[in-house]
Amino acid sequence: MPETQKQRRTQLAGTACLFLTALIWGFAFVAQRAGTSTMGAFTFNGVRFVVGAIALMPVALLFEKGKSGKAERRRTITAGLIAGTVLCFAANLQQLGIDWTQSAARSGFITGLYMIFVPLAGIFLKRKTTKFTWVGALFALGGLYVLSVSKGGGADSNEIIIGKMAINGMLIGSIALIIGAVFWAAHILVVDTFAPRIRPLRFSMAQFWVCAAESLIIAAFTEKITPSGILGGTMPILYTGLLSVGIAYTLQIVGQRHVEPSRASVIFSMESLFSALGEAIILREFLTPMGYLGCGLILAGILLAQIRPKSGVKKAARRVKMSQSAKISKNPRSGT
Repeated sequence: MPETQKQRRTQLAGTACLFLTALIWGFAFVAQRAGTSTMGAFTFNGVRFVVGAIALMPVALLFEKGKSGKAERRRTITAGLIAGTVLCFAANLQQLGIDWTQSAARSGFITGLYMIFVPLAGIFLKRKTTKFTWVGALFALGGLYVLSVSKGGGADSNEIIIGKMAINGMLIGSIALIIGAVFWAAHILVVDTFAPRIRPLRFSMAQFWVCAAESLIIAAFTEKITPSGILGGTMPILYTGLLSVGIAYTLQIVGQRHVEPSRASVIFSMESLFSALGEAIILREFLTPMGYLGCGLILAGILLAQIRPKSGVKKAARRVKMSQSAKISKNPRSGT
Protein backbone atom coordinates (compact mmCIF):
# COMPACT_ATOMS: atom_id res chain seq x y z
CA MET A 1 0.00 0.00 0.00
CA PRO A 2 1.46 3.43 -0.93
CA GLU A 3 2.65 5.41 2.08
CA THR A 4 0.34 8.36 1.30
CA GLN A 5 -2.71 6.10 1.14
CA LYS A 6 -1.70 4.42 4.39
CA GLN A 7 -1.28 7.81 6.06
CA ARG A 8 -4.72 8.90 4.86
CA ARG A 9 -6.30 5.79 6.32
CA THR A 10 -4.44 6.28 9.58
CA GLN A 11 -5.56 9.92 9.78
CA LEU A 12 -9.13 8.89 8.96
CA ALA A 13 -9.06 6.32 11.77
CA GLY A 14 -7.63 8.93 14.15
CA THR A 15 -10.31 11.43 13.15
CA ALA A 16 -13.00 8.80 13.77
CA CYS A 17 -11.57 8.16 17.25
CA LEU A 18 -11.65 11.86 18.12
CA PHE A 19 -15.15 12.27 16.68
CA LEU A 20 -16.40 9.39 18.84
CA THR A 21 -14.64 10.96 21.83
CA ALA A 22 -16.44 14.27 21.30
CA LEU A 23 -19.73 12.36 20.93
CA ILE A 24 -19.23 10.52 24.23
CA TRP A 25 -18.23 13.70 26.07
CA GLY A 26 -21.16 15.66 24.59
CA PHE A 27 -23.76 13.10 25.64
CA ALA A 28 -22.09 12.96 29.07
CA PHE A 29 -23.70 16.33 29.86
CA VAL A 30 -27.09 14.61 29.70
CA ALA A 31 -25.82 11.83 31.98
CA GLN A 32 -24.39 14.41 34.40
CA ARG A 33 -27.72 16.19 34.51
CA ALA A 34 -29.42 12.92 35.44
CA GLY A 35 -26.70 12.04 37.95
CA THR A 36 -27.67 14.60 40.57
CA SER A 37 -31.33 13.57 40.64
CA THR A 38 -30.54 11.02 43.40
CA MET A 39 -27.37 12.43 44.98
CA GLY A 40 -25.44 15.65 45.47
CA ALA A 41 -23.01 17.05 42.90
CA PHE A 42 -19.89 16.34 44.99
CA THR A 43 -21.02 12.79 45.76
CA PHE A 44 -21.70 12.13 42.09
CA ASN A 45 -18.30 13.45 41.01
CA GLY A 46 -16.48 11.60 43.77
CA VAL A 47 -18.00 8.25 42.83
CA ARG A 48 -17.66 8.67 39.07
CA PHE A 49 -14.01 9.68 39.27
CA VAL A 50 -13.33 6.59 41.40
CA VAL A 51 -14.95 4.52 38.64
CA GLY A 52 -12.97 6.43 36.02
CA ALA A 53 -9.64 5.92 37.79
CA ILE A 54 -10.31 2.19 38.12
CA ALA A 55 -11.31 2.02 34.45
CA LEU A 56 -7.96 3.53 33.44
CA MET A 57 -5.92 0.93 35.31
CA PRO A 58 -5.98 -1.80 32.63
CA VAL A 59 -5.37 0.82 29.93
CA ALA A 60 -2.32 2.10 31.81
CA LEU A 61 -0.97 -1.42 32.25
CA LEU A 62 -1.39 -2.01 28.51
CA PHE A 63 0.11 1.24 27.20
CA GLU A 64 2.59 2.11 29.97
CA LYS A 65 4.41 -1.04 30.97
CA GLY A 66 7.42 -1.01 33.25
CA LYS A 67 8.13 0.26 36.74
CA SER A 68 8.59 3.91 37.60
CA GLY A 69 11.64 5.23 39.39
CA LYS A 70 11.45 7.19 42.64
CA ALA A 71 11.90 10.51 40.88
CA GLU A 72 9.11 9.79 38.40
CA ARG A 73 6.79 8.57 41.16
CA ARG A 74 7.45 11.77 43.10
CA ARG A 75 6.70 13.89 40.03
CA THR A 76 3.53 11.90 39.34
CA ILE A 77 2.26 12.37 42.91
CA THR A 78 3.05 16.10 42.87
CA ALA A 79 1.43 16.59 39.46
CA GLY A 80 -1.56 14.49 40.50
CA LEU A 81 -2.15 16.57 43.62
CA ILE A 82 -1.99 19.89 41.80
CA ALA A 83 -3.88 18.86 38.66
CA GLY A 84 -6.40 16.84 40.68
CA THR A 85 -7.22 19.83 42.89
CA VAL A 86 -7.75 22.09 39.87
CA LEU A 87 -9.81 19.33 38.26
CA CYS A 88 -11.91 19.10 41.43
CA PHE A 89 -12.84 22.78 41.16
CA ALA A 90 -13.52 22.52 37.42
CA ALA A 91 -15.59 19.33 37.53
CA ASN A 92 -17.67 20.30 40.55
CA LEU A 93 -18.39 23.82 39.33
CA GLN A 94 -19.47 22.27 36.04
CA GLN A 95 -21.66 19.72 37.84
CA LEU A 96 -23.26 22.39 40.00
CA GLY A 97 -23.85 24.50 36.88
CA ILE A 98 -25.55 21.62 35.11
CA ASP A 99 -27.68 20.91 38.17
CA TRP A 100 -28.68 24.56 38.67
CA THR A 101 -29.38 25.41 35.01
CA GLN A 102 -30.99 22.01 34.30
CA SER A 103 -29.77 22.31 30.72
CA ALA A 104 -27.20 20.04 29.09
CA ALA A 105 -27.06 22.20 25.95
CA ARG A 106 -26.36 25.48 27.74
CA SER A 107 -23.83 23.78 29.98
CA GLY A 108 -22.02 22.21 27.03
CA PHE A 109 -21.61 25.46 25.13
CA ILE A 110 -20.66 27.56 28.16
CA THR A 111 -18.11 24.94 29.26
CA GLY A 112 -16.64 25.06 25.75
CA LEU A 113 -15.46 28.60 26.50
CA TYR A 114 -12.34 27.04 28.05
CA MET A 115 -11.00 26.70 24.49
CA ILE A 116 -10.99 30.50 24.30
CA PHE A 117 -9.74 31.08 27.84
CA VAL A 118 -6.62 28.98 27.18
CA PRO A 119 -5.10 31.24 24.48
CA LEU A 120 -6.20 34.33 26.42
CA ALA A 121 -4.42 33.01 29.49
CA GLY A 122 -1.33 32.64 27.33
CA ILE A 123 -0.95 36.42 27.44
CA PHE A 124 0.11 36.21 31.08
CA LEU A 125 2.56 33.44 30.17
CA LYS A 126 4.09 35.59 27.41
CA ARG A 127 2.70 33.38 24.64
CA LYS A 128 1.59 34.76 21.31
CA THR A 129 -2.13 35.43 20.89
CA THR A 130 -3.55 35.92 17.38
CA LYS A 131 -6.24 38.36 16.33
CA PHE A 132 -8.54 35.39 15.73
CA THR A 133 -8.48 34.68 19.46
CA TRP A 134 -9.79 38.16 20.24
CA VAL A 135 -12.43 38.02 17.51
CA GLY A 136 -13.48 34.59 18.78
CA ALA A 137 -13.71 35.95 22.32
CA LEU A 138 -16.04 38.73 21.13
CA PHE A 139 -18.25 36.21 19.32
CA ALA A 140 -18.35 34.01 22.41
CA LEU A 141 -19.15 36.98 24.66
CA GLY A 142 -22.02 37.98 22.37
CA GLY A 143 -23.27 34.39 22.29
CA LEU A 144 -23.10 34.16 26.06
CA TYR A 145 -25.22 37.31 26.35
CA VAL A 146 -27.82 36.04 23.86
CA LEU A 147 -27.90 32.69 25.62
CA SER A 148 -28.32 34.32 29.02
CA VAL A 149 -31.34 36.42 27.98
CA SER A 150 -33.05 33.59 26.08
CA LYS A 151 -35.72 31.47 27.72
CA GLY A 152 -36.44 27.76 27.61
CA GLY A 153 -34.39 24.60 27.89
CA GLY A 154 -33.47 25.03 31.53
CA ALA A 155 -34.28 26.24 35.00
CA ASP A 156 -35.42 29.75 34.03
CA SER A 157 -38.03 29.85 36.81
CA ASN A 158 -36.19 27.74 39.38
CA GLU A 159 -34.83 29.35 42.51
CA ILE A 160 -31.67 28.03 44.10
CA ILE A 161 -31.48 28.55 47.85
CA ILE A 162 -27.95 29.46 48.99
CA GLY A 163 -27.91 30.22 52.68
CA LYS A 164 -30.94 32.43 53.13
CA MET A 165 -30.88 33.85 49.59
CA ALA A 166 -33.08 32.69 46.73
CA ILE A 167 -31.21 33.08 43.41
CA ASN A 168 -32.32 32.40 39.85
CA GLY A 169 -31.07 28.94 38.90
CA MET A 170 -30.10 29.89 35.34
CA LEU A 171 -28.10 32.90 36.52
CA ILE A 172 -26.12 31.23 39.28
CA GLY A 173 -25.69 28.08 37.19
CA SER A 174 -24.28 30.02 34.24
CA ILE A 175 -21.86 31.83 36.54
CA ALA A 176 -20.71 28.51 37.99
CA LEU A 177 -20.16 27.13 34.46
CA ILE A 178 -18.15 30.18 33.39
CA ILE A 179 -15.90 29.97 36.47
CA GLY A 180 -15.65 26.24 35.85
CA ALA A 181 -14.50 26.93 32.27
CA VAL A 182 -11.74 29.13 33.72
CA PHE A 183 -10.61 26.21 35.85
CA TRP A 184 -10.75 23.88 32.81
CA ALA A 185 -8.42 26.32 31.06
CA ALA A 186 -6.16 26.38 34.12
CA HIS A 187 -6.17 22.59 34.08
CA ILE A 188 -4.87 22.58 30.51
CA LEU A 189 -1.96 24.80 31.53
CA VAL A 190 -1.20 22.65 34.58
CA VAL A 191 -1.24 19.46 32.50
CA ASP A 192 0.89 21.15 29.85
CA THR A 193 3.48 21.89 32.54
CA PHE A 194 3.71 18.40 34.01
CA ALA A 195 2.76 16.02 31.18
CA PRO A 196 6.06 15.99 29.23
CA ARG A 197 7.95 14.65 32.27
CA ILE A 198 5.66 11.80 33.36
CA ARG A 199 3.56 9.03 31.88
CA PRO A 200 0.16 10.47 30.86
CA LEU A 201 -2.09 7.58 31.91
CA ARG A 202 -0.51 7.26 35.35
CA PHE A 203 -0.69 11.03 35.67
CA SER A 204 -4.39 10.92 34.81
CA MET A 205 -5.11 8.16 37.29
CA ALA A 206 -3.34 10.15 40.01
CA GLN A 207 -5.34 13.31 39.35
CA PHE A 208 -8.60 11.35 39.12
CA TRP A 209 -7.96 9.73 42.52
CA VAL A 210 -7.18 13.16 44.02
CA CYS A 211 -10.30 14.71 42.49
CA ALA A 212 -12.43 11.80 43.73
CA ALA A 213 -11.03 12.00 47.28
CA GLU A 214 -11.46 15.79 47.54
CA SER A 215 -14.99 15.64 46.12
CA LEU A 216 -16.04 12.93 48.58
CA ILE A 217 -14.52 14.84 51.51
CA ILE A 218 -16.52 17.95 50.56
CA ALA A 219 -19.62 15.79 50.07
CA ALA A 220 -19.22 14.32 53.55
CA PHE A 221 -19.61 17.81 55.05
CA THR A 222 -22.17 19.31 52.67
CA GLU A 223 -24.34 16.47 51.34
CA LYS A 224 -26.18 13.41 52.55
CA ILE A 225 -24.46 10.33 51.11
CA THR A 226 -26.65 7.23 50.97
CA PRO A 227 -26.16 3.84 49.25
CA SER A 228 -29.65 4.12 47.75
CA GLY A 229 -28.84 7.50 46.26
CA ILE A 230 -25.64 6.20 44.66
CA LEU A 231 -27.36 3.06 43.36
CA GLY A 232 -30.13 5.26 41.95
CA GLY A 233 -27.56 7.02 39.78
CA THR A 234 -25.81 3.85 38.61
CA MET A 235 -26.31 4.45 34.88
CA PRO A 236 -25.07 8.09 34.86
CA ILE A 237 -22.11 7.07 37.03
CA LEU A 238 -21.18 4.19 34.73
CA TYR A 239 -21.55 6.33 31.61
CA THR A 240 -19.49 9.25 32.90
CA GLY A 241 -17.00 6.99 34.66
CA LEU A 242 -16.45 4.12 32.23
CA LEU A 243 -17.26 5.76 28.89
CA SER A 244 -16.14 9.36 29.46
CA VAL A 245 -12.93 8.31 31.19
CA GLY A 246 -11.99 4.74 30.35
CA ILE A 247 -13.07 4.56 26.71
CA ALA A 248 -13.11 8.21 25.58
CA TYR A 249 -9.73 8.98 27.14
CA THR A 250 -8.18 5.97 25.38
CA LEU A 251 -9.75 7.01 22.07
CA GLN A 252 -8.35 10.50 22.58
CA ILE A 253 -4.85 9.13 23.03
CA VAL A 254 -5.08 6.93 19.95
CA GLY A 255 -6.69 9.66 17.85
CA GLN A 256 -4.31 12.48 18.74
CA ARG A 257 -1.34 10.38 17.70
CA HIS A 258 -2.49 10.64 14.10
CA VAL A 259 -4.34 13.98 13.93
CA GLU A 260 -2.66 17.38 14.12
CA PRO A 261 -3.59 19.55 17.14
CA SER A 262 -5.47 22.26 15.19
CA ARG A 263 -7.77 19.70 13.58
CA ALA A 264 -8.20 17.86 16.87
CA SER A 265 -9.34 21.10 18.57
CA VAL A 266 -12.01 21.64 15.92
CA ILE A 267 -13.28 18.08 16.38
CA PHE A 268 -13.36 18.48 20.16
CA SER A 269 -15.44 21.67 19.78
CA MET A 270 -18.25 19.46 18.44
CA GLU A 271 -18.70 18.25 22.01
CA SER A 272 -20.91 21.30 22.55
CA LEU A 273 -23.11 20.38 19.59
CA PHE A 274 -23.49 16.83 20.86
CA SER A 275 -24.57 18.10 24.28
CA ALA A 276 -27.48 19.92 22.61
CA LEU A 277 -28.22 16.94 20.38
CA GLY A 278 -28.22 14.58 23.35
CA GLU A 279 -30.61 16.81 25.28
CA ALA A 280 -32.99 16.95 22.30
CA ILE A 281 -32.90 13.20 21.56
CA ILE A 282 -32.85 11.76 25.08
CA LEU A 283 -34.68 14.38 27.15
CA ARG A 284 -36.83 15.82 24.34
CA GLU A 285 -35.99 19.33 25.51
CA PHE A 286 -35.12 22.20 23.23
CA LEU A 287 -33.81 25.73 23.47
CA THR A 288 -35.60 28.68 21.90
CA PRO A 289 -34.33 30.06 18.54
CA MET A 290 -32.54 32.80 20.49
CA GLY A 291 -30.94 30.14 22.67
CA TYR A 292 -29.63 28.26 19.67
CA LEU A 293 -28.39 31.55 18.18
CA GLY A 294 -26.40 32.15 21.35
CA CYS A 295 -24.97 28.63 21.18
CA GLY A 296 -24.06 29.19 17.54
CA LEU A 297 -22.20 32.39 18.34
CA ILE A 298 -20.28 30.66 21.15
CA LEU A 299 -19.36 27.79 18.82
CA ALA A 300 -18.24 30.27 16.14
CA GLY A 301 -16.09 32.01 18.73
CA ILE A 302 -14.53 28.71 19.81
CA LEU A 303 -13.71 27.79 16.20
CA LEU A 304 -12.29 31.25 15.44
CA ALA A 305 -10.05 31.05 18.49
CA GLN A 306 -8.48 27.88 17.07
CA ILE A 307 -7.37 29.52 13.81
CA ARG A 308 -3.62 29.93 13.50
CA PRO A 309 -1.62 31.65 10.74
CA LYS A 310 -0.47 29.25 8.04
CA SER A 311 3.18 30.06 8.58
CA GLY A 312 4.67 27.71 11.09
CA VAL A 313 1.66 25.39 11.35
CA LYS A 314 3.37 22.50 9.59
CA LYS A 315 6.49 22.92 11.68
CA ALA A 316 4.47 23.03 14.88
CA ALA A 317 2.55 19.90 13.91
CA ARG A 318 5.80 18.11 13.11
CA ARG A 319 7.27 19.07 16.49
CA VAL A 320 4.18 17.82 18.30
CA LYS A 321 4.26 14.47 16.53
CA MET A 322 7.92 14.03 17.42
CA SER A 323 7.40 14.96 21.08
CA GLN A 324 6.82 12.53 23.87
CA SER A 325 3.49 10.71 24.05
CA ALA A 326 2.73 12.58 27.25
CA LYS A 327 2.06 15.71 25.25
CA ILE A 328 -1.13 14.24 23.82
CA SER A 329 -2.98 14.53 27.11
CA LYS A 330 -3.37 18.31 26.99
CA ASN A 331 -7.15 18.40 26.52
CA PRO A 332 -8.72 18.33 30.00
CA ARG A 333 -12.21 17.42 28.96
CA SER A 334 -11.26 13.81 28.83
CA GLY A 335 -12.97 11.94 31.60
CA THR A 336 -15.40 14.63 32.75
